[in-house]
Amino acid sequence: MSNKLMGAAAVIVNEEGKVLLVKHSYGRNNWDLPGGKSESNESAEGTAAREVLEEIGVQVDIGALTGVYYDSEYDMHHFVFLATIRDGQQPKPSSDEILDLGYYALNDLPRPMKDFTYNRILDALNPHRESIFHTTISRQWLE
Repeated sequence: MSNKLMGAAAVIVNEEGKVLLVKHSYGRNNWDLPGGKSESNESAEGTAAREVLEEIGVQVDIGALTGVYYDSEYDMHHFVFLATIRDGQQPKPSSDEILDLGYYALNDLPRPMKDFTYNRILDALNPHRESIFHTTISRQWLE
């Protein structure tokens, strides 16, 4: 029996409705949601909260589950949650994996970004989403 891979990410929105994104220090230095792979004996919610703390140095309250994405290429499930930064904390890059971060409006998202990231943001912010379950076929770069 194989163990399935699991990951989780957080969609954090400020008072102006802008989404918090991080810029990776590896690969194509792309912009993404704070998140990553789960560790042993860790829930999806726990993964999202830990990854946010590791990447941008703030504690969050995990809210609604907005999407479950099955990635057939890696046989992995990705969970996406709305999250709220706890009072008074200011996010800042706090990992060697993160070069920068910022809040961005949906119509002005930074590039490069994978369509996977873009779609997870749109799904999370859509109050009329039909389903939270999605299958990721392939990932394309938005440049």
